[in-house]
Amino acid sequence: MLNYYYKDTLSSFLTKSVDQVVGEITLLNQFDSTLNQNHSWVAEIHCLKEALQGLQGSIFFEFSIPRMGKRIDTLVIIEGVIFVIEFKVGEHRYNQSSVEQVCDYALDLKNFHEPSHQALLVPVLVATEAKSIFSEIVTTSHNDSLILPIKTNAKSLKDVIHSVLDFYNEIFAIDPATYAAGRYSPTPTIIEAAISLYKNHTVDEITRSDADAKNLSKTTDTISEVITNARVDNKKIICFVTGVPGAGKTLVGLKVATTHLDEEDGEASVYLSGNGPLVAILQEALARDKVKYEKEKGLKLTKEKAKSSVKTFIQNIHHYRDAYLVDPTAPYDHVAIFDEAQRAWNKEQTISFMKRKKNRPDFDHSEPEFLISCLDRHKDWAVIVCLVGGGQEINTGEAGISEWLAAIKDCFPHWGVYISPYLTDSEYAATDAIAALNNVTEVHLNPDLHLSVSMRSFRAENLSLFVKNLLDLQKDKAIESFNHIKEKYPIVLTRDLKKAKEWLKEKARGSERYGLVVSSQAQRLKPYAIDVKSPMNPVHWFLNGKDDVRSSFFLEDVATEFHIQGLELDWACIAWDGDLRYSNDGWKTYEFRGNKWQNINKEERKQYLINAYRVLLTRARQGMIIVVPEGNEEDLTRKPEYYDTTFNYLKSLGIPVV
Repeated sequence: MLNYYYKDTLSSFLTKSVDQVVGEITLLNQFDSTLNQNHSWVAEIHCLKEALQGLQGSIFFEFSIPRMGKRIDTLVIIEGVIFVIEFKVGEHRYNQSSVEQVCDYALDLKNFHEPSHQALLVPVLVATEAKSIFSEIVTTSHNDSLILPIKTNAKSLKDVIHSVLDFYNEIFAIDPATYAAGRYSPTPTIIEAAISLYKNHTVDEITRSDADAKNLSKTTDTISEVITNARVDNKKIICFVTGVPGAGKTLVGLKVATTHLDEEDGEASVYLSGNGPLVAILQEALARDKVKYEKEKGLKLTKEKAKSSVKTFIQNIHHYRDAYLVDPTAPYDHVAIFDEAQRAWNKEQTISFMKRKKNRPDFDHSEPEFLISCLDRHKDWAVIVCLVGGGQEINTGEAGISEWLAAIKDCFPHWGVYISPYLTDSEYAATDAIAALNNVTEVHLNPDLHLSVSMRSFRAENLSLFVKNLLDLQKDKAIESFNHIKEKYPIVLTRDLKKAKEWLKEKARGSERYGLVVSSQAQRLKPYAIDVKSPMNPVHWFLNGKDDVRSSFFLEDVATEFHIQGLELDWACIAWDGDLRYSNDGWKTYEFRGNKWQNINKEERKQYLINAYRVLLTRARQGMIIVVPEGNEEDLTRKPEYYDTTFNYLKSLGIPVV
């Protein structure tokens, strides 16, 4: 249910004085209204009284959009049409940021507000003092009854409303009370979620609450119970949480960390990740939001100061590790959440790194073993939460989860172990390690420690199943799973990068983020101006706007699996190079060395490459386009046969070609 500060029928609204309406809005206003705010309401009410004369319907002022932390200036329902109106009082221009703002409001309702799913939504930007322009009613290929934003000034708002009502003259009626009371089930991006949780919101406030998503709260509740029991009983416990790609593992970790962020009873926690880009992006996003929040209150806070406080909550796992190499005391935190725990380094990789980079030739531990030893320094209690993604090890030396289990068995059998039963699935490769651990300590299985539904794609919860079937070369299953998602989640195929970019730009509305992603081994896409070797800054790529050439929107810099793992886009273009090629005998894996492709022979490295494509194919929340180039007969590194078999395989799954 969404709230608002004022609701009325149009006939009643039109009979009331401006002061009366302002008074009623102010009465329900949860924040102190300023003089400027009141002046804006006065101007808006005058404008609406003129524009709505003779019409029947309902009007809402300050209609909430919780996921965005914003409010729609005015929402008007007339004859089954929902006008989402954003006023810019005194503005002489139609700023693009304002156009995107009102579009984002309408998109949020369309995507996450149940009564809006089938309704006709019309976003309108009113720049009160701007020149009058002719605004067409423009629909899109989405075919979802959400038209592109209409721009108008105060004088022409009446004409705009009547034009829309004339154009759509057979729309089903909407009951305003039912509309406002309808279920709102948002699915935030991980960046939105981090910001909201940091502001002390709950998971339930910012995420879906439908039956398919219920185990997100179950999982966080289960972990909280484990932490409480560990503290009360003076125990040390390690939990392993599994989940399909996009199911909300990072969200669970952030929720646990923020819940204990300011605790004074010794329950302080820290969220740790070895994913450098993810940590940098989250730290930057939280710091920017904190500066913005303080500025809105009239206070000044430097981004450096904001970021220093954020860093106590979100840290790079390697920085944490290095700090306790030097400091022999127990960590300040009693609870440590290790995101993407499967990416921790094995013993060989860690020893090599310590010897080369840290001048520690005596170091003799895997990364999981050392990290557990840090929390084991506590004399009383400690909890470690390992968030585990299946089939997502993408780099040399990444141990998988078995290294954690081996460390407990060999060095820390006094720790209690709680695991998701799904840790025995083949993609986690941990069955033998679990059996060995069971010989020395009791392993508690808890199904609430598994997240089974993707929360990333609110349009297709089963996207990860389709991608799994595609990469496992289970053709019949892939066709079946694709048929389940294709209506809500568009996936298309092309051989033309220019067409792919046009498709992305046409699909994305408002501030929806799109970008170009490729495998880090995709080194023969240079003829298409895609250079994986060219340095890019993931913070700029993910957070900056459409006016910044470094952002994803420009489709110039590309992100690889290393930049994008754990994050998401609304729309993605995946450029598929000759590093992973379909054949009747299975995937053929290659790396480009010198001036030619060479076979990847190690099974471990073959799996890393397949996992890289798993990461790329599960990043988009709303849809994706896959580009498989045609190749070039004259270029021995880009022969058409390097690409044709893959294109034909993807096409055979039913993916339409554009």
